[in-house]
Amino acid sequence: MRRSTLDPYEDRYARRVFGMRSSVMRDLMAITQRPEVISLAGGLPNTGAFDREVLASLLEEISRTDGARALQYGPTEGIRGVIDVIVDVMRTEGMDPDPANIIVTTGGQQVLDLFARTFLDPGDVVIAEGPTYPGVVPCFDAVQADVRHVPLDEDGLNPDLVEELIDDLAREGLRPKYLYTIPTFQNPGGCTTTLERRIRLVELAHERDLIILEDNPYSLLRYEGEPVPTLRSLDQHERVAYLGTFSKIFSPGVRVGWIEAPRPILARINLMKQAADLCSSTFMQLLVTSFFTAEDGAMWKRWVSDLNVIYRERRDAMVEAIDEFFPSEVEYTVPQGGLFLWATLPAAIDTTDLLARALEKNVAFVPGAGAYLDGNGGSSMRLNYSAMESDRIREGIRRIGETANEALDLARTLGLDGER
Repeated sequence: MRRSTLDPYEDRYARRVFGMRSSVMRDLMAITQRPEVISLAGGLPNTGAFDREVLASLLEEISRTDGARALQYGPTEGIRGVIDVIVDVMRTEGMDPDPANIIVTTGGQQVLDLFARTFLDPGDVVIAEGPTYPGVVPCFDAVQADVRHVPLDEDGLNPDLVEELIDDLAREGLRPKYLYTIPTFQNPGGCTTTLERRIRLVELAHERDLIILEDNPYSLLRYEGEPVPTLRSLDQHERVAYLGTFSKIFSPGVRVGWIEAPRPILARINLMKQAADLCSSTFMQLLVTSFFTAEDGAMWKRWVSDLNVIYRERRDAMVEAIDEFFPSEVEYTVPQGGLFLWATLPAAIDTTDLLARALEKNVAFVPGAGAYLDGNGGSSMRLNYSAMESDRIREGIRRIGETANEALDLARTLGLDGER
């Protein structure tokens, strides 16, 4: 029987469709494209600073020397040139990958999707940080996963809490298929997991037969503090699969990412990718290769260095504005790098409701509930500081703070703030 609905095709869809939620970031994209809106919502890198003459030169070179190849299909694994670039980038971060253990993907987002579809049947358990990357939420929804969150603190993911959860699951007769984590400049939390905790996480994965998917888009975007070894570099037992992307260190528009993983896992991922898109764009892989090999690798490193100067200034502007304009009870961690700051307001404020009011003042952020699958995060928000100039960031935070203070004043008037 057809359901009562405005959608005449509802009785044809697979059941998994009805449990899916749109990414809150995607929902906001159309609104935040309006020029009058100050968007602190998206994870948009500062592509406006990229030299257009350099881009034109790279494109001209590809068209002149590799035009036919650029327009052709490529191998599912990716072309050798970009794989060599990936190896170089990973070595910059202290790893020594085997090129045969890498598959090029259509952005890092495709890795999240392929990994979920490779490992998770409906009802399977996956462990994720709380909060987690809002963009992974639809991937877990699509496979009807049972997501269990482990809360973060200022030192990142606590392996003791991961182990406690594994034990709790065992008492339920359940075993997690894998742990998904962003250990460096976590999105959206902004925190970084300490070296001591990383070492223990990798040990725990070996002891408890746990696979870890390490998502590492931001670690080169560091503007203070010392680098921390990746989980992959600490892994001696092939328990860690590594997700990388060029979206944040070059451009999200190229849609080129990768997975480096133990070979048996990679073989399954390869089959899933063949079903998804056959191969990633050869043209874009050639563009990445050209940029990252220009000037023997000096050009891309200079670009990342320039970004870090810009992002530090913008982060500082956001922190100063939060201290000035947000309710005094706000809690947040100052990130040492990356693109995001996670702020938690008094419990009386629901940031999903707050967003609706903030949009009336032409400012946007990501409500915290979009970073959880268990209903938490209601009083938190993710704030991006990479996409806007410092004066716009300050004005955006002023508007959000004004809106938050109005909501808090109303809650106090109604006696809904929990104070007595």
